Amino acid sequence: MAINSAANLLSVDSLFTTQAQREEEKRESVRDIPLSEISDFPNHPFKVRMDESLTEMADSVRQYGVLVPGLVRPRPEGGYEMVAGHRRKKASELAKLETVPCIVRELTDDEATIIMVDSNLQREQILPSEKAFAYKMKLDAMRRQQGSRTDLTCDPVGHKLLGIRSVEVLADNTPDSKTQIQRYIRLTNLTPDLLDLVDNSVLKEKDKPQMALRPAVELSYLTPEEQTVLFELIEVEDCTPSHAQAIKMKDFSQAGKLNEDVMLSIMQEEKGNQVEQFKIPKERISKYFAPGTPAQKIEDTIVKALEMYRKRQREMER
Repeated sequence: MAINSAANLLSVDSLFTTQAQREEEKRESVRDIPLSEISDFPNHPFKVRMDESLTEMADSVRQYGVLVPGLVRPRPEGGYEMVAGHRRKKASELAKLETVPCIVRELTDDEATIIMVDSNLQREQILPSEKAFAYKMKLDAMRRQQGSRTDLTCDPVGHKLLGIRSVEVLADNTPDSKTQIQRYIRLTNLTPDLLDLVDNSVLKEKDKPQMALRPAVELSYLTPEEQTVLFELIEVEDCTPSHAQAIKMKDFSQAGKLNEDVMLSIMQEEKGNQVEQFKIPKERISKYFAPGTPAQKIEDTIVKALEMYRKRQREMER
């Protein structure tokens, strides 16, 4: 009996030890992981731009280290996949570090996608293209988790998710409304060249046209070939279609009648809010105004000076 009890006790102890080891393996912990063992998230929609903010982060990491750990998940073939912390990883590389602190967590593809999107939507500056692909990826993951269809067109007869459309659930946890989310997702149908112009409405790079969200959404219904022709015209004309012009192009496209001549004709129409402007290089007038003078005050002063000049010319003609 004693022997049997001892055997049972030994068996229980062995089982307990094995379970403890398993729990320890599963427990999340912060580890210093070699940068060489961490790969980026597949099709990561958020760009890691070499801007001033990233340079400052790299300087901070060089001085203090990475204060907030990233989040990674193990890869079946070995190594890790970054879920949240791509900028911290890049800053660590710039700081010449060999490792970066990360939390290791077991995650499914869809769980990882949702966490990746949610963690990046908290950034101060997010480009329209980043939101477009991020919302599409998250909505797709949500629908897969619910066993629903993965249609991402968000049409009015859309499916229900627990009695509420998936896009409405997504809107409840993001800064954008469901209508705005639908608009962003439509941008994924734009060619990269046109999508860059929409991003420039945020980046505002000099000597590069900008395109607003609403006309871009309408142009997303054009075929890729039509969008390529349109981009070439935008470069030549140095302007982008207004919302009304974009709607016209969409209508002609759906009727099978959109070509380069039609596009050019539409783009050369006077826009509803279009006012001819005369631009003066800033360096030509800056010496006449104190630094920091508001643009409106500069304009008012120039107009007043011209009025006085015209008045004087008339007096001299008498």
